[in-house]
Amino acid sequence: MVEQFVGNWTLTSSDNFDEYMKAIGIGFATRQMGNMAKPNLVISVDDSGVISMKSETTFKTTEIKFKLNEEFEETTADGRKTMTTFTLENGKLVQLQAWEGKKTTLEREIQDGKLAAKCTMDDVVAVRTYEKGA
Repeated sequence: MVEQFVGNWTLTSSDNFDEYMKAIGIGFATRQMGNMAKPNLVISVDDSGVISMKSETTFKTTEIKFKLNEEFEETTADGRKTMTTFTLENGKLVQLQAWEGKKTTLEREIQDGKLAAKCTMDDVVAVRTYEKGA
């Protein structure tokens, strides 16, 4: 059920994110901004099943729109162009990004009313936790 992810979420904790950004090839200056940014994540679904995921920070707002199980080209906040597919697996919203022979996975799931985003690149794992806003 994608509906459980719908809402306005605020980043409350970020664990090992700098190492993850390094692993996917993000330069120092962009990582500094990424570490300082406390994004709001706004997730919605329209009547035709298109999911919108908007990330708002003081630096930049990015938005992607997608349907589950349909690959699309995503331009990430750090400027990578990836082929991205979202799937729903065991209650987790799984985002697979592939670019230049690399792959990273972002698994989002609801735990105790919070949204946990687990970012994995090779053997580097970061976890970012969001709490639901009003």
